[in-house]
Amino acid sequence: MGENMSKRLKLVTGSESEMEERSFINPFPDREHREHREQGLSGTPSAAEHSGANEPLDAGGKISDAFQKKVQSKIKDLLQQMEEGLKTADPHDFSTYTGWTGIALLYLQLYRVTQEASHLQRALDYVKRALRNLNGRRVTFLCGDGGPLAVGAVVHHHLKNQTESQECLTKLLQLQRSVLSPDSDIPDELLYGRAGYLYALLYVSKEIGPDAVDETTIAKVVTAILESGKNLSKEEKKEERCPLLYEWHKKQYVGAAHGLAGIYYMLLQPSAKVSQDTLNELLRPSVDYVRHKKFRSGNYPSSLSNETDRLVHWCHGAPGVLHMLIMAHKVFRDEKYLRDAAECGEVIWQRGLLRKGYGLCHGTAGNGYAFLSLYHATQDKKYLYRACKFAEWCLDYGTHGCRIPDRPYSLFEGMAGAIHYLSDVIQPEGSCFPAFEL
Repeated sequence: MGENMSKRLKLVTGSESEMEERSFINPFPDREHREHREQGLSGTPSAAEHSGANEPLDAGGKISDAFQKKVQSKIKDLLQQMEEGLKTADPHDFSTYTGWTGIALLYLQLYRVTQEASHLQRALDYVKRALRNLNGRRVTFLCGDGGPLAVGAVVHHHLKNQTESQECLTKLLQLQRSVLSPDSDIPDELLYGRAGYLYALLYVSKEIGPDAVDETTIAKVVTAILESGKNLSKEEKKEERCPLLYEWHKKQYVGAAHGLAGIYYMLLQPSAKVSQDTLNELLRPSVDYVRHKKFRSGNYPSSLSNETDRLVHWCHGAPGVLHMLIMAHKVFRDEKYLRDAAECGEVIWQRGLLRKGYGLCHGTAGNGYAFLSLYHATQDKKYLYRACKFAEWCLDYGTHGCRIPDRPYSLFEGMAGAIHYLSDVIQPEGSCFPAFEL
């Protein structure tokens, strides 16, 4: 490993111009700098600091009323644009990632934060549209039948339609056959693999109740993921360094969408009920193996074979790895994981306003969720401030000259994801990266 680290330290990372091509220069002052600049002679923040609607936090460090109103108004505006745009969306895309289930999930979130019954009704309309289009090709929450069935079960549960809710649940549980089959060529990652099916099970357990999915089913899926990771590690002769190793399309990815960080994050969830011995013997050294792949900048490679410090997305790079590190800190109670997560936070603050757009997977909103997670973990107002500043960037949606995604109104690529983020920023205590955090 020493050799590998020294090679990495010698590595010339992407040039500044390359980085600027991927992200905008962050125009916002950081919280400490601003407070220092605006202190009066008395040594306390001056009145200027909290004047005007541009300051997201009030004197007590809470989201200011003016900022809340601004965000709520923008949410209404973007929702109208999204609804208009969805009239031309692919009628058969039922996925959470780019299709109708993602829109249902957004309305479920808006119902959670506003308790407006109309939002729950919209969620039902969209999830019904998704359920009519299932194709049996994939099982995951983000890209397969698992998402519509899980969201359908939850929406019907909220509406007290117990028969319909149970029907969705039964179909969701039937998908486990392909997940557990030894002949299956299903991968393990989050978008198309076993971890994405595990998320669907943990999601309904959280939203409906622990009895929604029996523990044996969850245990079987967890075991299948663990066995797969042990097998590849053995094949690659990495049992000592990385006891759980995974690949997708013959590449060992690191990030949240296709890689190790996303899989470890799911296995570290308390509701996955992985035994303490397995956590200590298999997961902890594997998480540490990923930690040692960190670039000098604090960012992470997209795959184990990649030496280029380029991507700062939830799907590839620090924003996804950060969630794994925070979960490792919760589980193992070791401060080094939180320190590394904070380092990820610095990378995201510098390089996280992305030219790719405003979405969750590889956009500014997805990166903003990293600050909300750091805020939950530390209660440091700096992270809430930074989350608000990334939200402020999203308030100017469409004005920065970002690339327009293929599915511009979808949850993971486009506008629905930015709306989801904005609705979480103004109620930060309960915020949750959709289809990922639990």
